[in-house]
Amino acid sequence: MPAILIIDDNTSVATALDVLFSLHDIDTLQATSPEQGLALLREHPVDLVIQDMNFTEDTTSGEEGEALFARIRQAHPDMPVILLTAWTHLGSAVDLVKAGAADYLAKPWDDRKLLTTVNNLLELSEARRELDQRRQREQRQRTDLQARYQLCDAVFADAASERVIALACQVARSTLPVLITGPNGAGKEKIAQIIQANSPVAKGPFVTVNCGALPADLIEAELFGADAGAYTGANKAREGKFEAADGGTLFLDEIGNLPLGGQMKLLRVLETGRFERLGSNRERQVRVRVVSATNADLAAMIRDGTFREDLYYRLNTVELALPPLAERTGDIAPLAEHFLSDDKPLSPAALSALQRHAWPGNVRELRNVIQRAELLATGPRIEVADLNLPRAPANARSNSAALDPDRKRIESALASNHGIIAKAAAELGLSRQALYRRMDRYDIPRE
Repeated sequence: MPAILIIDDNTSVATALDVLFSLHDIDTLQATSPEQGLALLREHPVDLVIQDMNFTEDTTSGEEGEALFARIRQAHPDMPVILLTAWTHLGSAVDLVKAGAADYLAKPWDDRKLLTTVNNLLELSEARRELDQRRQREQRQRTDLQARYQLCDAVFADAASERVIALACQVARSTLPVLITGPNGAGKEKIAQIIQANSPVAKGPFVTVNCGALPADLIEAELFGADAGAYTGANKAREGKFEAADGGTLFLDEIGNLPLGGQMKLLRVLETGRFERLGSNRERQVRVRVVSATNADLAAMIRDGTFREDLYYRLNTVELALPPLAERTGDIAPLAEHFLSDDKPLSPAALSALQRHAWPGNVRELRNVIQRAELLATGPRIEVADLNLPRAPANARSNSAALDPDRKRIESALASNHGIIAKAAAELGLSRQALYRRMDRYDIPRE
């Protein structure tokens, strides 16, 4: 059962509130002075505080209420506080709401409005408590992950990244082929490195081939090697990547760019561990763990006849889907801090701008933005202007809003309540201050 602390030197006020809340299954604690209220806060679990703004008959300034609120905020920064105020203290109450108080109500209060506000805040407190508990569980899981596995200096905090990394560590123990899917720049090679580091062939070589960066007529020679005279310019025998990776891991990036001839040979190597160099009929044997990656739709390529279905299923024994950075927003801040040198920190506004950006280039784009901003920033901190992030066009903003259910809910509530913040906040179950913060976060104008 939720509990509310009432701090008011007028016992009739506390009694009236206690009766009101008891009818709605809400417990109350009562204090007649700021010191008693603070002591109860230290001794008992409390979900919400309702405090008066004045505690002495000869003072009408509200200074006691301001001081009490400040002490509550210092000791319990996330505690929702509702201010009960006479009209003479209205200005002080408004200032405290701007400073973080959940709401204020004038005496005599409206029972229905008070109950609505309290229930909304209690729901928020419960949601915040569940979120904190989930974050604590995730932190314990992350710590356990870091203790048990080699994570190759991966920087992550988002639950989506953690799930992919945990699965990568789990599948690493086998020698089965793994396919990593995801957009360019999202960090697929880092996942491949984690698989190698925690695999039975961890002490072997880790060899990378970017199949998208090689001319089609050289890919087979790159993978399987070539004897002297196998093609024009092949003056001497060359070792292929499979031979170089023997006893370790071969990472085939952009596997969708492999031509059909190379796909057929790759399939044979995966099935038998044997291949021939170009220009040679001597069969060679290797033991290689193959990890591949692509940003292409391989299923569509199969339908088009440009990718072998049998190879796809051979590569896709285990698939790890790495989401784009825009879907891993929890990673943005730690990654940005990781890419910074020790010279200049990010301003809060700059960090907020980074978290709002769509990141079509993913982690690679974020690294480039941070490195460029450090070079160009002239002040002691990196500010929004230093990031030089492009403004999204109107259609992109609307598409982003369609993909962001939180923003969509806020805009819908504002529209249905004709822009009246108090009504929109009540509909959303937020305090006005919290709604203003979310509006700022999503660039929703305050009209």
